[in-house]
Amino acid sequence: MATPENGSRTARYGVTAIAVGVALAVSSCSSSDGKSDKPEPKHPSKSAASTPAPSGSQTSSDPQAADKKGLLAAYGHFWDEQTAAYAKASSDGTKLTRYATGDALARAESELMTMRKTGNVLTGAPVSHSEVTGLDMDRKVPKGSIRDCLDVSKWKVKNRKTGEQLPAAKGRLERYVTEVKAEKWGKQWMILSVSPQKRAC
Repeated sequence: MATPENGSRTARYGVTAIAVGVALAVSSCSSSDGKSDKPEPKHPSKSAASTPAPSGSQTSSDPQAADKKGLLAAYGHFWDEQTAAYAKASSDGTKLTRYATGDALARAESELMTMRKTGNVLTGAPVSHSEVTGLDMDRKVPKGSIRDCLDVSKWKVKNRKTGEQLPAAKGRLERYVTEVKAEKWGKQWMILSVSPQKRAC
């Protein structure tokens, strides 16, 4: 598991797109949501990248460094659980609801349903380079936003029964910008939405 500079970690865009063979074609971008709880984050899984490690200078000069680190850590765990779910086309046995709610959770479950219907799974893992672009800790429910550059080139769609790898959709973006929204519920950051953009990075 890699330790990214600005919160680089595995992520998951366009899984439905990938699972159905559309895989972030220039014409397909969207997002969704669902619901969850709020416990403490665990260590990221092997498949996903790990918690960001801010430099000493950033930690000492930025009063929000600890909050940013916590947000990026939760985001990393979110992708860990999502990657694990997509590898078997089911969120059963994962902690996806610990880190995802609203559109992010609903989208993931919708994509998993599509994968089960098509008989596909995702192997490998996407990689992201994320940074916190906004943080408001003065609200009753703190909010945060992240911008991510996701690389899905190593995330492969395979037929679950045969193990055959499906060809990537023509014209798909393999690295693209994703905008993320989150809220802090008690001590736990929850990912609300993950919105892929039609922009390469």
